[in-house]
Amino acid sequence: MQGYNPATSNIDEVSTLEMIQMFNQEDQKVALAVAECKTAIAAAVDAAVQVLKAGGRMVYIGSGTAGKIGVMDASECPPTFGVDDNTVVGVISGGFEGVVGWREDTEDDERLAARDLEAYAFSGRDVLVCISASGSTPYVLAAAHHARRLGAQTVGLSCSPGSKLEQAVDIAISVDVGPEAIMGSTRLKAGTAQKMVLNMLSSCAMIRMGKTYGNLMVGVRPLNEKLRRRVVDVVRLASGCDEAASRRALEAAGFSAKVAIVMLRAGLEAAQAEERLARYGGYVKKAVRG
Repeated sequence: MQGYNPATSNIDEVSTLEMIQMFNQEDQKVALAVAECKTAIAAAVDAAVQVLKAGGRMVYIGSGTAGKIGVMDASECPPTFGVDDNTVVGVISGGFEGVVGWREDTEDDERLAARDLEAYAFSGRDVLVCISASGSTPYVLAAAHHARRLGAQTVGLSCSPGSKLEQAVDIAISVDVGPEAIMGSTRLKAGTAQKMVLNMLSSCAMIRMGKTYGNLMVGVRPLNEKLRRRVVDVVRLASGCDEAASRRALEAAGFSAKVAIVMLRAGLEAAQAEERLARYGGYVKKAVRG
């Protein structure tokens, strides 16, 4: 991530198409770099699941681009997986202004990190995912130290192997994406890598928590017409029934995909399906198999 990139040294002299090709060639390196970290990412997923199953939360914290990516990933979990808004939380230095605008001036405020975590009642029961492309952001490092003092599990996500963040956390995910196309612009390859890792971290944790049936989003909240259509498709694919039967089951199930699938797959009424799901902790496959 750090350093000068000779491959793009003349980026301001080439055609627009050549410029796009340069960016694309650099971006292709990101997935390969993320793949090198799969063992650490899996360890982070397992740690998060352990905390979530015990009633704790997964909290992301970062500044600038890293903080925004964390807030975005956290905010997408409730509608996608049907979890409580407080299950996955995104904290960014500068708060609301840091999300909708920019508050890079807050990156150096170490005391702010503890105050922000205290505002979310962060405790040793939670897991903290510290996001910093450079691995040296004072705000993020202070957050990691605060979390460890509380006895919380800590994960560090950076794009600078050997950074201070690696030493400050229990599980370090260091994605070596190489120098950026524009020197030091961490919203580029580093930002892409962070988004890819958080995609896997939150999604795999939710899968482990029983929020999918195979690769189907059975916890999705039908908040708009697009999502209502998606819920019907999910039930249709999971049950093997036609659209009409899927809709009838969903209506009887209060539009809960999980309940509707168990109804159709196990031949149960809505109340019976709900009881069986509760018995198996919300895992649809286990409830279907009974």
